[in-house]
Amino acid sequence: MEPLLSRLVADAVQTLQSLPAQEPAFERIAQAAIETLKSGGKILTCGNGGSAADALHLAEELVGRYKSNRRSLPAVCLNADPTLLTCIANDFGFDEVFARQVEGLGGENDLLVCFTTSGNSTNILRAQDAAKRIGVTTVALLGKGGGQSRGKADLELIVNSADTARIQEAHTLILHALLERIEQELIA
Repeated sequence: MEPLLSRLVADAVQTLQSLPAQEPAFERIAQAAIETLKSGGKILTCGNGGSAADALHLAEELVGRYKSNRRSLPAVCLNADPTLLTCIANDFGFDEVFARQVEGLGGENDLLVCFTTSGNSTNILRAQDAAKRIGVTTVALLGKGGGQSRGKADLELIVNSADTARIQEAHTLILHALLERIEQELIA
């Protein structure tokens, strides 16, 4: 039997090696993020479970810093405030936790970045709908063929894997690449 860590590394490498084929989708997403920030808009992020951690990671690196000391960039993670999440979930249902925030915090110059490995989370789908209603550009970082989110966002990148852990690892690499592109463009 192959050692567990060796097998997981091999699986991760295989998934990550599929990402260069997604370069055009990545570049469109990077350009949208850069244009959002240059135009004075903000980036909203959201996700559930491990994808919530990715959403938090992207927002905190934009507001704080990734590699370079630079001005703070406007970003809000919609899954970061437990009082807000529980208020909305209690009053409107969990399916509305992100949509309600998009309605209150989003504007026409903003970008919503949704992380979902399955593409089937109702609260993500409703957030995308709310964003479209008010003119917020939407990005979906997906896996497992994209699920119900496939084709719903303005821009999407679908990781070629059915394994949640491998998709999340790829999403982390993608968000780091996105941060690097943003800092290259906004610091130059």
